Amino acid sequence: MDRSFLLRARLPLALLLSAFALFVFSLGGAAWWIGLVVLVPWLLALDGERGLRGALVAGWAMSVAFTAAVLGWFGAAVGDYTGLGPLGGFTALVLLAPLLQPQWIAYALVRELAGRRHGPAVRALAAAAAWVACEALWPKLLGDTLGHGLLGATWLRQAADLGGAPLLSFLLLLVNEGIALAIARRRRGLRSVAGTLAPVAVLLAFWSGYGAWRLASLPGLPEDAPVLRVALVQANLGDYASLREERGTYGAVRHVLDTHYALSWSARREHGADVILWPETVYPTTFGSPRSEDGAALDAEIQAFVDAIGLPLVFGTYDLDAAGEYNAAVFLEPRTGRLGTYRKTHPFPLTEHVPAWLDGPVLRRWLPWAGGWQPGDGARVLPLRTADGRQVEVVPLICLDDVRPALAIDGARLGAQAIIGLSNDAWFSRDGRGAQLHLAVAAFRSIETRLPQLRVTTTGLSAIVDPSGEVLAATPANDQAVLTAPLPVLSPPPTLAVRWGDWVGRAAAVALALWALAWALQVWSRRPARHRGDDRVLLLTPAMRVAIAALQTVAGLGLAWLALDMALRVGWQVATLGQLQGFALAVLLPVALAWMLRGWCAARWQVRGEALVLASRREQVEIPLASIVGLRPWRLPWPGSGAVLQLGSGQAWRQQLQLADPVALLAALAAGGSPARLEGPQAAADARRDQVRASGRARWLDQPWLKFGLFPLLPAAIAFRLHQVITFGGTFGEAQVHGWGAWWLGLGIWWLSWMLGLALVAAALRLLAEAATFAALRLAPARAAALRSRVFTLARALYFLGIPAWLGWRLLVG
Repeated sequence: MDRSFLLRARLPLALLLSAFALFVFSLGGAAWWIGLVVLVPWLLALDGERGLRGALVAGWAMSVAFTAAVLGWFGAAVGDYTGLGPLGGFTALVLLAPLLQPQWIAYALVRELAGRRHGPAVRALAAAAAWVACEALWPKLLGDTLGHGLLGATWLRQAADLGGAPLLSFLLLLVNEGIALAIARRRRGLRSVAGTLAPVAVLLAFWSGYGAWRLASLPGLPEDAPVLRVALVQANLGDYASLREERGTYGAVRHVLDTHYALSWSARREHGADVILWPETVYPTTFGSPRSEDGAALDAEIQAFVDAIGLPLVFGTYDLDAAGEYNAAVFLEPRTGRLGTYRKTHPFPLTEHVPAWLDGPVLRRWLPWAGGWQPGDGARVLPLRTADGRQVEVVPLICLDDVRPALAIDGARLGAQAIIGLSNDAWFSRDGRGAQLHLAVAAFRSIETRLPQLRVTTTGLSAIVDPSGEVLAATPANDQAVLTAPLPVLSPPPTLAVRWGDWVGRAAAVALALWALAWALQVWSRRPARHRGDDRVLLLTPAMRVAIAALQTVAGLGLAWLALDMALRVGWQVATLGQLQGFALAVLLPVALAWMLRGWCAARWQVRGEALVLASRREQVEIPLASIVGLRPWRLPWPGSGAVLQLGSGQAWRQQLQLADPVALLAALAAGGSPARLEGPQAAADARRDQVRASGRARWLDQPWLKFGLFPLLPAAIAFRLHQVITFGGTFGEAQVHGWGAWWLGLGIWWLSWMLGLALVAAALRLLAEAATFAALRLAPARAAALRSRVFTLARALYFLGIPAWLGWRLLVG
């Protein structure tokens, strides 16, 4: 077979193989192990694609192949619902694949970019981070991610209590990358393959080990623990439109309620149920706000049923207020009536909710099936309680709510002891894969929170999920059934996922941003050095040099004193006005005085003709090149690097020069014909030191006005606004209460506080960077300049991006 044909066919064949493997992997159960190699064919083909264009094409093609193979059922369901037909719905789904599954494109592009600058390990980490970051920043309609396919892997799925299903996706991608790399290196011999697979084996061992340990450490049910028996009523009545056509609106509601009444009585008599749970929208009208006399009678009938059966009932219905209608779950109790209502937070786009900016007559004309429900306002915890005092706090989730981790996590934080899910999966009952995917995604909410979960649906799959994610029991699809589950009254300790929330994607996005910024800063840092030569210089008398150095020393000691005071007395925070006064007097004042003196002494140097020209604002001095016979670098680079000009007369020139790189000046002098050379017992070492120190400079980012003046205003403004809102009720609340003078004074205090905090951070980073430079000069002088440049680039990235990222993390995660 022609080799060129094989090369052209490599990507299509890889797409077919990976798409088929993904299809099998998505079926769940014992097929989970396929996930360890599911992307290997595509990754091997991706290695053969050239450039960003090739990566873009491969990512786009894989998003289409994945959507067709794994989510084709969804297109058919959409076609049935909208009237496009199965083929039309499937076609629309495939065309929208890059928007619905953009993580494939992000993965391929970042993998290509990272591979240009780094080895396979960093490439794999960056690409996996791009995958989970993309899924976090662009949430998918069904909440699916690669990690959900590991529900059948009892040990591996337990790591979801650390970072949810995105963490499993991240680890799974690394495993696939490692195996693909081992296959790519097969021609290097067995040792190379074994060395490549070793990290994969270690990762899987630790991953499985954590899962086994976590599973064994889950608390069991104490013998004396109270238990509620909750009955899940699945009436297999999902096609309400057909019922209305057959029986009329009232007749359809009548039939649905009568069927649920009968199954609920059976649950009490035959299953000993303590609580009854009905599915989403089982009562398809507004409960408590009837639109007709028949509606009011049915409302009263449901309450009468609850009173007669003597059990609490949770059922799906509609709720109504001035803003509109909501898909809701109502909690009813015998005799006392409505206990509370939860409103669905995430209504399905278009079919249930249309944003106000998109809604209008044109859209309603084109999409007559578009819904009109409003989104609810977040998680709510309500009790399931019996007459004898047993009570379980539950967080209700309705349909699409359980594909978003945040609601279950918020419920756990609010004290929920269990999750109850109400859903209507009948709209994709044509293919059982939709209901299976929904159950798999929902099961991860139990692993993340370690809360048991009861899910009831109209036509299946209703299920019981334990805190380990095990589906203990499930009803058949398209069948009428009652499933009764024991619900213990327990409060598990919060998991890392509950404490930190859905953190993996955000952390990956921050890591990628830091990497991109570090790369950009490194490029930016290197560019000016190639063309500017830094001709700035300070013309210092010995007394002026001592004065500037003394002021800088006072500022450094003042900052050190403030840091020591924080460490020993008040903690790492700005807690008193005395700290700000000390910062202003001991740090800012000497820095400002030193800055003014430096401005007075500032000049530029240039070799022009046969003279060295030193030009300041006040004068211009020309020194003949022939008279300059030596350059003696400063032994002590304080207040910076500098040198003394030695003249042919045997005397030093009257002023000393402080400049970034004395060696650059010496090279310019030599090029102009000067006989100057380095002088002094340690001149070569001092010159090398100054060269290395100059390599870490960034002209703009290291400017004090930006680094310590303008930049601290960003976090200060955010923190100040939060303070105003919390304390005074609005951004300008203090101005309205105490006047604009107080408002501006408050902003100034916050600004100065952040200036002090960031000055301490910058000082710590500078000390670490200088220590690394000192060590490099001693241990690897040839590589010291490159190391210093990288270290300072990283320090700038940590400062300029790490501080906002940390602040954002504190605000979002707490």
